[in-house]
Amino acid sequence: MAKSDLEIAQECVMEPIEKVAAKVGIPEDQLEHYGKYKAKLSFDYLKQIENNKMGKLILVTAINPTKAGEGKSTTTVGLGDALNKLGKRTMMALREPSLGPVFGLKGGATGGGYAQVVPMEDINLHFTGDMHAITCANNLVSAILDNHIYQGNELNINPETITFKRCLDMNDRTLRDITIGQGAKVNGVERKDGFNITVASEIMASLCLADDLMDLKKRFGNMLVAYTYDEKPVYVRDLKIEGALAMVMKDAILPNVVQTLEHNPVLIHGGPFANIAHGCNSVIATKAALRLSDYTVTEAGFGADLGAEKFLDIKCRYANLHPNAVVIVATIRALKQHGGVSYEDLKEENVEALLKGCENLAKHIDTVQQFGLPYVVAINEFATDTKAEVEALENWCTEHNHPMSLSQVWAKGGDGAIDLAQKVIAACDQENNFKPLYDLDQSIEEKIETIAKKVYGADGVDFTDEAKEQLEKFKAQGWDKLPVCMAKTQMSLTDDGKIMGRPTGFRITVRELRPSLGAGFIVALTGKVLTMPGLPKVPSALNMDIDENGKITGLF
Repeated sequence: MAKSDLEIAQECVMEPIEKVAAKVGIPEDQLEHYGKYKAKLSFDYLKQIENNKMGKLILVTAINPTKAGEGKSTTTVGLGDALNKLGKRTMMALREPSLGPVFGLKGGATGGGYAQVVPMEDINLHFTGDMHAITCANNLVSAILDNHIYQGNELNINPETITFKRCLDMNDRTLRDITIGQGAKVNGVERKDGFNITVASEIMASLCLADDLMDLKKRFGNMLVAYTYDEKPVYVRDLKIEGALAMVMKDAILPNVVQTLEHNPVLIHGGPFANIAHGCNSVIATKAALRLSDYTVTEAGFGADLGAEKFLDIKCRYANLHPNAVVIVATIRALKQHGGVSYEDLKEENVEALLKGCENLAKHIDTVQQFGLPYVVAINEFATDTKAEVEALENWCTEHNHPMSLSQVWAKGGDGAIDLAQKVIAACDQENNFKPLYDLDQSIEEKIETIAKKVYGADGVDFTDEAKEQLEKFKAQGWDKLPVCMAKTQMSLTDDGKIMGRPTGFRITVRELRPSLGAGFIVALTGKVLTMPGLPKVPSALNMDIDENGKITGLF
């Protein structure tokens, strides 16, 4: 029986983190240690390396995710290890996992098999406390806001217009819509409220797009929290707490250094969801990795329709980053599911369904091409893949002139991605014409239409009456020149998670728009996407345990 990801991780003899960090020239005295195997880069060191020349940037994205699994983080880690094996000074920049999916269904975010980041248990649980700090900062805003109203409401805030929600790093559907301040008057002003999951908080998005602590403080001040009775916006700076929020985040803003199973350095920092936020690790961590290495491998959440689009249209625009190449991850299992095979039948050979499922892959390749970037398709190998299926997929890639590599990182670690690494190096050496898909001076409607048509393949966009009112309101406030962050199901190119493959003849419905002014974008909620997930019927937590020696089981 194959070992679990957790068993493989627990067998790893980790190196002291200062030894791992030294591989990219990080001095031991510039690390802030969290035990033997985790550390943060110091404020001073981040300033010291500010003028370092930046290396090449590789983005790892994927097809629309399925229950069958794709392996984006696994590929990111394995590719980074492979580049190091080829003598290329390489770092990986990943997001921090959220406890909600860890205890729910999706699982953690540290890779898998022999392409993992360790200490796996720590990273998937409390890590260095960043999620706690983000949750605390978010809820400080809510507490101060409600207290301000209770203590006399000097700012004339209309409680019914409060846009800022509390948050919790857990999947808990019962908290989506609640009533607070019930009972005695001393309990505060009664009003309707709700919770987002921490990774959907604007605090998280702002952290991940900030240049430094002072920029983060400014972003916090710009966050919209409510409107007055005469419909004027109220910002965090009006509550005079942006300094307190930045103080809470003073350690959380520093990137975390950990290692792969092959003892290569990884920066893990920030973790916004890609279906409801922008889905990329922090700009601070990405730039630190670029300044410390010749190659940086980073990932963006879910398929290219979500994480990659936001990485390229939002993160790269704000951070002035120019990617050199993109890796598009797929599995034969997932492609068969996109081709109509049920999850239960995926072990059966089905070349016809595989080729039909390639239509989904083709759309994501098309999206990357529209951004003007070179790419390599990475097929993450599973033991159930048959020779006929592999050959059919290779032939499909050859016929359509798509560079492709069969990746065996789950079973072999870095050794399983040598061919992929060589092809990625070649892609990085190509000239590219990277450009975001839309200009900021376009209207919000035009930006959304551009994404829906060019990235999803939709015929157009329908706005609800509520969304139309919000469009007019945002335009009057001058917020219409910001990028758009699409909140959409990750399971489909459409806004209906049940529709797989590459559908045509559909439209996207935008039901609501939310200004995320600290992060610097407008969130467009489509379909039935939620900002607080729920747990499945059988949560992963039911299979987790710990013994008297502190050994964990069931964590993947």
